[in-house]
Amino acid sequence: MSFSADVKNELARIAEENSCCCGAELAALIRMGGAMAIGGNANLGINFSSENAAVTRKVLSLIKQYANIKTEVMVTRGRRLKKNNTYHVRVVPSPGVNKLLAALGIMRGDALNVHSDGAILRKSCCRRAYLRGAFLGAGSVNRPEGSYHLELVTGNAELAKSLVRIMKSLGLPGRITDRKDDYIVYLKDGNAITAFLQIIGAHSALLQFENVRVVKDMRNQVNRLVNCETANLQKTVNAAVRQIESIRLIEQFMGLDKLPAPLKEVAEVRVAYPEATLTELAAIMERRVGKSGINHRLRKLGEIAQALAANRSSQPELGSK
Repeated sequence: MSFSADVKNELARIAEENSCCCGAELAALIRMGGAMAIGGNANLGINFSSENAAVTRKVLSLIKQYANIKTEVMVTRGRRLKKNNTYHVRVVPSPGVNKLLAALGIMRGDALNVHSDGAILRKSCCRRAYLRGAFLGAGSVNRPEGSYHLELVTGNAELAKSLVRIMKSLGLPGRITDRKDDYIVYLKDGNAITAFLQIIGAHSALLQFENVRVVKDMRNQVNRLVNCETANLQKTVNAAVRQIESIRLIEQFMGLDKLPAPLKEVAEVRVAYPEATLTELAAIMERRVGKSGINHRLRKLGEIAQALAANRSSQPELGSK
């Protein structure tokens, strides 16, 4: 079972006590996962589809709370890929459906309200319920082990904008993009997704998400530290190799005995301990000179070696005219 299905199963079990919040949740469910059917005498019906049985039961339960209207349930099985079941709720066109849609704000007078549900979203609790219904109707969220991504899908641009406004009123940084004929309202930040799950009441899913996220973030932090340590070690090794090469060149063409005593001492210690860091070299020299002093002397040795190499390259070879 996908993580999205886990979240929806948890949300579908929430028993909302406030009738206003039930209406907001049902309105979002119908807008996101439903379609209107036209019957005789200008009566409307509702067709709702979902691959989640718990969501289907939730829709039926909410409809029954509002009106005693005839409903039918049908199950179809997909023919491709995973062959998942799809559950269809059909509410037969009747005057009762018109009254239900008017109560939910989906109808205004004799016309459909295709824009927003501002009238039923004045309270913060109703906005939370509306987002819950929107997720149940057409939402998904990636498992936290992968990339952080939560989205709500609708074919209505105005509804997408309304969802973003609701999110922002609750402190969520929702954004919109389009995909073929759909509009996607999405969150891509881990903190925003956990806040969304908390707002819609998916507390068990939130704990699961956060547990995985903490382990994932800790693992990433450890990897960053290891990579940093590896880079520093490689940098130290490369510097030591260059320093020893400079000392060998000085020894070959000039001799260490001709160096000033401080430089000779550092040169001998560097060669004796090729893998030591500057801090370790300072400890070996019993703190007579600090890390910065050793670094300064090694740079001087490098400059001497460069001068010797340049001088050797400028001299004519034996036997040349």
